[in-house]
Amino acid sequence: MGLLKGVLEHPEEIPALVKLRIAAATLRLHVPAHDADLSFCYLMLQRVSRSFALVIQQLGTELRDAICIFYLVLRALDTVEDDMSISVDTKLPVLKSFHKNIHDPTWHFPCGERDYKVLMDEFHHVSMAFLKLHKRYQVAIEDAANKMGHGMAKFICKEVETIEDYDEYCHYVAGLVGLGLSQLFHASGLEDLAPDDLSNSMGLFLQKTNIIRDYLEDINEIPKPRMFWPRDIWGKYASKLEDFKEEENSEAAVECLNDLITNALSHALDCLTYMAALKDHAVFRFCAIPQIMAIGTLAVCYNNVHVFRGVVKIRRGLTAKIMDQTHTMADVYGAFYDFCSMLSVKINKKDPSSQRTLNCVEAIQHACRSSGTLSKRRVFSNKSSKLSHEAFLLFVMILLLVGMLYMVGKSS
Repeated sequence: MGLLKGVLEHPEEIPALVKLRIAAATLRLHVPAHDADLSFCYLMLQRVSRSFALVIQQLGTELRDAICIFYLVLRALDTVEDDMSISVDTKLPVLKSFHKNIHDPTWHFPCGERDYKVLMDEFHHVSMAFLKLHKRYQVAIEDAANKMGHGMAKFICKEVETIEDYDEYCHYVAGLVGLGLSQLFHASGLEDLAPDDLSNSMGLFLQKTNIIRDYLEDINEIPKPRMFWPRDIWGKYASKLEDFKEEENSEAAVECLNDLITNALSHALDCLTYMAALKDHAVFRFCAIPQIMAIGTLAVCYNNVHVFRGVVKIRRGLTAKIMDQTHTMADVYGAFYDFCSMLSVKINKKDPSSQRTLNCVEAIQHACRSSGTLSKRRVFSNKSSKLSHEAFLLFVMILLLVGMLYMVGKSS
C-alpha cells in the first residue's frame, strides 16, 4: 500500500521506479561467470545489500571489483562485531587480527545469521578474490580493515558517552570506509587523493544518519540492545535511552532526535566539498547518491516521532528518482537545498536545539546558492505538481478506455 500511495501522489516518479525495477531484476546478469570467487562476491553483495549492488554497477570493472571485495571484507568484520552470542574474549582477537586473515583462504569464522552466516562460512571466496586484486587495492583494503578491527575492539569494551566518543566510533566503522574508498579511487587513477577530514565526513554523515534512523531496531535488538546515541546528547532529555519508546516521553524523544540530526548536519558542508572535487562521472554518482539519500532521510526524520514507533525512510519512488537523475553537482546542490528547505519548515523555535539546526541549514543552503547552479538543478521535491496529477489521471483514463474497447470487441 505504501508504494501504491506514493505512486498515486507522485506519478512523475513512475519512470524512475520502472528503471529501478528493471535494474534490480537484471542484477544477476552482471555477475562475472568466468571467476567462481568473484561470482560468489557479487551474488553475496546482492544478498546483503541490494541497494549497494545497484549503485556499484556503474563503476568500471577493475574499481568495481575492488570496491565489491572491500565492502564484503568490512561487512564480514561488522558481522563479527554484531554477533552478540560470541564472548568478548573470543571476539576481540578476531577483530584485531581480521586484516591478516583476509590473506588466508583457509580461514573462516562461523558467526552471523542467514546471508551473513553464508558470507562467513564461505569467506575463502572473498579471500581468494582479494588476493587476485592489484597490490595497490589490497593495501588500501587491509589498512582500513586493520584500523576498523582495532577500533571496533575498543568500543566492544567502551560505551559511547561523549560526542567525542560518538565521532570516534563513527570514524572507526564508517569514516575509515570513506578513507578507504578515497584510497581506492586514487589507486584506480581516476581521482586525486581526497583530504582525510573530508573523506571521514563522508562516512560520518552516512553512519550518523543510519544510527539516528535505526533507533527502534537497535533498542529492540536481541539478546541485548547495542546503542550508539551519545549520552552527552540523549542524557539531556531522559534518564534511560529506552524511555524514548514510551508515548508519554514523545516530546523529549523528538527533542533528542532533533539534537542528533543537527549534529549529523554539521558534516554536510564537508561532503559537498568532497563531491565537488570528484572528476570521474561514475565515481561521482557512486558517492553522490548515498549522500543525497542521507540528507533526505534526515529531513524526513526531523521532528518525526514515528522514528520511535517504526521504520521511517524516504519513499521508494523518490529513491528511484535520486538514483536515476543524480548526474552533476548541480543535482547534488539542488537536492541538499530542497531537503534542507523541507527540514527547515519543521523547525520549532521552542525546540532546545532549534537555533543550531537553523544555523546548519542556512549554512548548507548558502553553500548551495553560492555554487551558482541551483537554476540548473533537477528538483527532488516532496510535492508533485498539479500537472503531473492531471497527466497521470489522463493516462489512467486512456488505459480504462482501451480496456473497455478491448472487452467490447471481444464480446462482439
